[in-house]
Amino acid sequence: MISKSTLQKASDKNIINKDQIEPLYQFIVNEQSKDYSENKEEPLKFIRSFGDVFIALGIILLVVSINMTSLSGYYYLLPAAGFIVIAEWLVRVRRLALPGMVILLSILFFINKAFSFDNENATVLGLSVISLSSLLFYLRYKMPFSLLPLAGSLVSMTIIQIGMDALKNPVIFMLLGLITFSIAMWFDSRDTKRQSHLSDSAFWLHLLAAPLIVHGAMLSMISSEQVWVQSFSNDILMIIFFACFFLIALFVDRRAMLVSTQLYAIYALTQLLQSDFIGSQNVMIYVLMALGMFVIFFGTYWYKTRHIVFGILSGSKVSQYVPDFEIQDTK
Repeated sequence: MISKSTLQKASDKNIINKDQIEPLYQFIVNEQSKDYSENKEEPLKFIRSFGDVFIALGIILLVVSINMTSLSGYYYLLPAAGFIVIAEWLVRVRRLALPGMVILLSILFFINKAFSFDNENATVLGLSVISLSSLLFYLRYKMPFSLLPLAGSLVSMTIIQIGMDALKNPVIFMLLGLITFSIAMWFDSRDTKRQSHLSDSAFWLHLLAAPLIVHGAMLSMISSEQVWVQSFSNDILMIIFFACFFLIALFVDRRAMLVSTQLYAIYALTQLLQSDFIGSQNVMIYVLMALGMFVIFFGTYWYKTRHIVFGILSGSKVSQYVPDFEIQDTK
């Protein structure tokens, strides 16, 4: 999208009149909104060309090379500072998303190696440094990916503070996922056209929220001793849960939720392959198998399905917080 500053530069060179800047900018915004309504496919905004991949690989090569040197202790802050300088050029000026993501991870890697904590709170302190660094990176460069390590470190810190109770009560994972999901929806509701960094920020939070919710819910259903849970069979509960989860993802128009759920499902299956297929585990295998086929089909007809299921809500008050349910192109 052409920014208003670009149009201002065109005006300074007498390519367009100064009075044309605002009308032309609004026209471009409206046309982009129409393109979204017609195509509605979520673009991969974190990669624009093979050049981004080329630069990202160069950064990874540099990180591996530096890590093989004899640096130790606080000397690791030197390459971290160097990557911050690189970020000023590639992220703040060039606005390269994929290289920016690799740069952030590189900075977090070297900062984590620079600080060594010799007490029982080492992990929490390390995660605190990571979360603070990610927050500062986000505030400086407005790079949406920064929210993923920020939220991930905060969730990890919370689970560590809770301790073994978090493992005994998987509903805690689900609650943390719901909190993350709520924050993601706060970003999403302020950019229903999916045009700014707010929507991109929500994308990364949805990627984290979904597996937390699924993990907590599935473990709760499998291991719960609650009477109301035991009165239903696990297969029925799982089918109901995944059906509701799919409807929520469809309603908010976030396939990212299903993507991270599929990644979690692959992980769950690899764990099940290492154990005996008995009881509820058998049910999980078939449910995840059905989920895979389900996603393949509806991935092709996502917006048609969304229009059929939620089209009746178009124009309602609740539709103001999510992308439009109408479709322009029915091909």
